[in-house]
Amino acid sequence: MSELHRETRAVHLPVPQPTGSRPLGVPIYQSHLFSFDDADALAAAFDGPSGAPFYSRLGNPTVRALEEAVADLEGGAGAVAAASGMGAINAVLQALLRSGDHLIAQQCLYGGTYAIIQDLAERWGVAVTYVSGDDPDEVRAALRPETRILYLETMANPTTQVTDLAALAAVAGEAGVVTVVDNTFAPLLCRPIEHGADVVVHSTTKFISGHGDVLGGIAVAATAELHRTIWQQSVELGASADPFAAWLTLRGIVTLPLRMERHCSNAQYLAERLSGHPAVREVRYPGLPGHPQYDLARRMLSAPGGMLAIELHGGRAAGRTFVEALRLAVLAVSLGEAKTLAMHPASTSHRMLDDAALAAAGFGGGTVRMAIGIEHPEDLWTDLDQALTKAL
Repeated sequence: MSELHRETRAVHLPVPQPTGSRPLGVPIYQSHLFSFDDADALAAAFDGPSGAPFYSRLGNPTVRALEEAVADLEGGAGAVAAASGMGAINAVLQALLRSGDHLIAQQCLYGGTYAIIQDLAERWGVAVTYVSGDDPDEVRAALRPETRILYLETMANPTTQVTDLAALAAVAGEAGVVTVVDNTFAPLLCRPIEHGADVVVHSTTKFISGHGDVLGGIAVAATAELHRTIWQQSVELGASADPFAAWLTLRGIVTLPLRMERHCSNAQYLAERLSGHPAVREVRYPGLPGHPQYDLARRMLSAPGGMLAIELHGGRAAGRTFVEALRLAVLAVSLGEAKTLAMHPASTSHRMLDDAALAAAGFGGGTVRMAIGIEHPEDLWTDLDQALTKAL
């Protein structure tokens, strides 16, 4: 290149290709374009999600490494990474639904999911039926010839209801309906595809990345056909994951098994101690024998998870006092971080609902959702105990 002008050489910088060794970690391919020597090879790259990278909205090596890693963890045929959990959910729903279709969904859903389902109903005329999520006959009765999707969550937020994925997915499968499962609460703990799910979605922002520094989402398909369908919609939607965000998420996956073990053991320890506190009316945690789905959780999950909910005797006022009195745990939304997070739905995410509406949703004004972190359990208990004392 020495014969070229400096202006041209500045534009055409050399791109090093390692020889004789390889990187131990996945490199960040922070490039939106990839060049070819062969026109036919470039044309072939347009054909699908496994083609050679040529434009990062359609595929990027760092993003693809994340997709392959999560697809492997979930036992799927392929995955599509997105810029957020909602990006992944939108890609799936818009890929599989058309105007006039029917969707069956669990009643207690993540608020963003509920919002997009309602939007699809209003904009596209998608009919929606909500079910409890624990009765196969209820799903069977809701089926219509135009039903296309059964949408479930492994564990409901904030009630910690555990869904019998195998029983409900079997009903959907018999009718040719695609079962989509949000497994954000239970990475590694549950593999919904093994229980009959066709698509698994995650907000990788949560447990999978685990460090509170990245937004991301992913959809894992059980078949190559579904993978291609969702990929095509994601490309058109423009919800593709950023390479740096994908790299941060890959970094998080390395410690995911260790972190999930600690999240779960801490949650179990705290749930047991919280059960005996005079300020606490009820503890909802799948690892406690009194949980309605305790036996199901033992069959379906390798561990009960890092999420729990407590209902305080003092109602709304007690819930708010408790979260504001915390000193180690953090008053914040989201979940799956190293730090323990707490939120009071009645004064935040569900503040528009009165007590009757909250009860209909399955929890009360004194409910506090806790995403248990990986701190030392005794330090967490000391903090929770002092805050609960103030809420008495």
